[in-house]
Amino acid sequence: MTERLGVGIGWRPEIDLTVERLPDIGFVEVIAENIRPDRLPESLRVLRARGVPVIPHGVGLGVGGAEPPDPARLAHLAACAGALGAPLVSEHLAFVRAGGLEAGHLLPVPRTRQALGVVIENVRRAQDALDVPLALENVAALFGWPEDEMTEAQFLGELVAATGVKLLIDVANLYTNQVNLGLSAVEALDGLPLSELTYVHVAGGHSHGGVWHDTHTARVPDDVLDILSELCARVDPPGVLLEWDDDYPSDEALETELGRIRGAMARV
Repeated sequence: MTERLGVGIGWRPEIDLTVERLPDIGFVEVIAENIRPDRLPESLRVLRARGVPVIPHGVGLGVGGAEPPDPARLAHLAACAGALGAPLVSEHLAFVRAGGLEAGHLLPVPRTRQALGVVIENVRRAQDALDVPLALENVAALFGWPEDEMTEAQFLGELVAATGVKLLIDVANLYTNQVNLGLSAVEALDGLPLSELTYVHVAGGHSHGGVWHDTHTARVPDDVLDILSELCARVDPPGVLLEWDDDYPSDEALETELGRIRGAMARV
């Protein structure tokens, strides 16, 4: 049974006091690569003392690559989870490096049978290194691989069936893929194994030249909240989290965004 988390926000050092002040925060998420387990930021210690769950969220593991996950990165994720008393660790189903070269972006994994076999082995290695469940997030894509043999929902469904890995569904990423690639977000929701959902990401972005960029620097579009409502019509998500990574607004604006998220969740 996944822990009930409520509505949360991504913790960032630039808004640490804001996060502490926001009312009714159910949980927070911290970028794992940005903290040291042996020297946690005071703000995270304050939140933990209040009983607010803190989830380490990795961005650099790269379970979608051909190379096995780096043991040092896995050890760091495990140490973060232990230091924070986290109920789970989350990462991305993404390709991020090869041959020592960093892509600098969370790239989509080719959805082929061959790639699925590699990802299954990588996920199992990661699970073996962690003392808490691992949840994988769907990524936003600016392109699709021409050799894809499965939809993202099919790929994730088979991955979940083979490994028992949990899911972090980013509805803003579903919206990005709908705008940029013509992939229906509602059809994706209908195909995903939502019974394994741990929590949900919601974020805003910007359109430039007809391409949607998931920047996490703006108010959440109504269309993204509509997808959240569609998800909530299918499953009661254990948690929903607002991501905001730069151009931070006022406390009041962030509180308003959290209220809009709660409203979208209640529309079922």
